[in-house]
Amino acid sequence: MRRVTFLKALVLATALLATGPAAAEIRIIRSPGGQVGPFLDLFEKVRESGERVVIDGPCLSACTLVLSVVPGERICVTKRAVLGFHAARSVDRRGRFYAEPEASDAVLQAYPGPVRDWISRRGGLSSRLLLLKGRDLTAIYSRCR
Repeated sequence: MRRVTFLKALVLATALLATGPAAAEIRIIRSPGGQVGPFLDLFEKVRESGERVVIDGPCLSACTLVLSVVPGERICVTKRAVLGFHAARSVDRRGRFYAEPEASDAVLQAYPGPVRDWISRRGGLSSRLLLLKGRDLTAIYSRCR
């Protein structure tokens, strides 16, 4: 019985070693955003892990908080990357949205300077979705290699 258990453990350990280490990157393919709290928790873990973030598609709304939490030198973008920004808002019990100007100001101030400047040049955060992509985006973040 002990020998069978030992063999099972040996086979499992061999299988785990054969798979090799996990890639040290997080890839954002499509995120419509959502509640801020879970995104901040996730991106804090990513920051602490040291992993690189590859933005490879739409990263909208709360997803853009990655720019505020993960160091910019660990973020890269592909040609499919699009960042979408809008003012903070909350939803009441009836499903109606209402503006959160103080939260919008806090979010804007948390973005890196070049992102903040880009948003400001386009009129600031509002209910309208601002899309940062293409050359404007690669002027701020490096292309993924």
